[in-house]
Amino acid sequence: MTRKKGFLSIILHAHLPFVRHPEYDSFFEEIWLFEAITECYIPLIRSLDRLHKDRINYRLTLSLSPPLISMLSDELLQSRYLTYLNSRLELAEKEILRTKSTPEYQKLARLYRRLYLDTLDIFAVQYDCNLLTAFKKFHATGNLELITCAATHGFLPLLNKSDAAVHNQIHTGVETFISHLGFNPTGFWLPECGYYPGLEKHLKDAGINYFFVDSHGIENASIAPRNSVYAPLNCGNDVMAFARDPESSRQVWSSHEGYPGDHDYREYYSDIGFDLNLDYIAPYILDGDIRINTGIKYHRVTGTDLPKEIYQPRQALHKAQQHAHDFINKRQLQINRLSTDMDRIPIVVSPYDAELFGHWWYEGPLWLEWVLRFADSTNNSVQTISCSDYLTQIPTHQKATPSASTWGAQGYSSFWINETNDWIYPLLHKAGADMENLAAIFQRVTASPLQERTLNQAVRSLLLAQASDWPFIMQTGTTVEYAKKRITDHLARFNYLRDSIRNNAIDEDYLSALEILDEVFPDADFRNYYMPEQKPVMNNKLNYPVGKKVQQQV
Repeated sequence: MTRKKGFLSIILHAHLPFVRHPEYDSFFEEIWLFEAITECYIPLIRSLDRLHKDRINYRLTLSLSPPLISMLSDELLQSRYLTYLNSRLELAEKEILRTKSTPEYQKLARLYRRLYLDTLDIFAVQYDCNLLTAFKKFHATGNLELITCAATHGFLPLLNKSDAAVHNQIHTGVETFISHLGFNPTGFWLPECGYYPGLEKHLKDAGINYFFVDSHGIENASIAPRNSVYAPLNCGNDVMAFARDPESSRQVWSSHEGYPGDHDYREYYSDIGFDLNLDYIAPYILDGDIRINTGIKYHRVTGTDLPKEIYQPRQALHKAQQHAHDFINKRQLQINRLSTDMDRIPIVVSPYDAELFGHWWYEGPLWLEWVLRFADSTNNSVQTISCSDYLTQIPTHQKATPSASTWGAQGYSSFWINETNDWIYPLLHKAGADMENLAAIFQRVTASPLQERTLNQAVRSLLLAQASDWPFIMQTGTTVEYAKKRITDHLARFNYLRDSIRNNAIDEDYLSALEILDEVFPDADFRNYYMPEQKPVMNNKLNYPVGKKVQQQV
């Protein structure tokens, strides 16, 4: 066998914001999850199944965020997904009849029907409506490494005013992962790859061995990295920081040279939800009159300013194979070059949003499958590996502190704090300080069972308000009103619960309703917000006296 000169670590970060609305019969934003299951997660499972059956030796890393873990295991959302999938199957059946006079279109309609039937079988029959079972299965084979993320994908550099806020985002994320997957994660995806010096201490406390930063986080480290971005840095406490490789990122992400823009791939923006007569498509769009994507798309990218040509699946598959081969060839050239100058075997770290593969780039799961197949060939010098495997083989690394960084636009925090969303953070910081002070009070006073439920529900409201998705949406300009409402609703619920504790006026029926609405993190514990080593951020209203008066005021 050819000796491997270097390693390739592909990391998929799977995350969606926690969207669950039991108070409605259906809710539009829940479709984000349903589309991702249909177009991303189940296609990935199909590919992993084929790789397993063909005995391909590969390593892939998948980061599952706690909101996604919670939604995938939620019975209400599982039931609603079946309704969604059956509606798409019904639409595909209608399309087969509608396109009977256009055989090329009918061929695609039949393809969609087969796809939805197979999706239904995988989801409902093979994995009993819980896709976490599938991911655990592939983890058990040794091919898929599962890692996690912060509780609600909170943007940690902007929550850093309080150690308790960062601590609870990280620890709640790890605890959620353990409770659903059954083992401790060794790696951690920092939301938006947002890092600041000192964050590693919280990761160490949570039992995390490694995390990821963008390239400039390593390049601008406190000590110049001897091996550039192709080996991790030890942050000084044996927590390792791996950097994103810019070359492999450009091949996928770049709007100019990235693979997904190829003219043979399926066009995301050509969907029958926008193309067909409103009366015909009304049962499958929003409220019967607001056009949305249905998932049935008949055209390929084609080219700039050209009429869209019909999608050709065989051509697209062939192109995905070509691009996978090109990707591995370029990694070989890159690793051959790197291995001559490094004091250890190089690792090329290639992290991507999982939802790119299948949703935005329809052929992405097939491309990934072929990348893993080609990497298993004895004719190349590249081997896929997980970062934990790499640390097992090469445990000792240069010590230095990465620089503050993210993988967002311009490389720092401007995407999450700007004129569209900066109003959020004073409110989040105040709510966090209120939570810490309540936790401090109840170190001295034993909470009643009802008070404990109220305090723990306040924790859930605070965590949900801290999600990075909402300021991100405000900046991008999509579903802005929904994003604002999510933050204001969660903060209003937190404030109500806080005041209920302060005034000793807890409405148990309303508390129960909030527990149903925000049914997440069942093991949330307000006591984790008590961090005596940190000086609390107090204000006069929350700076309660000690002794007997505490009992009276609480």
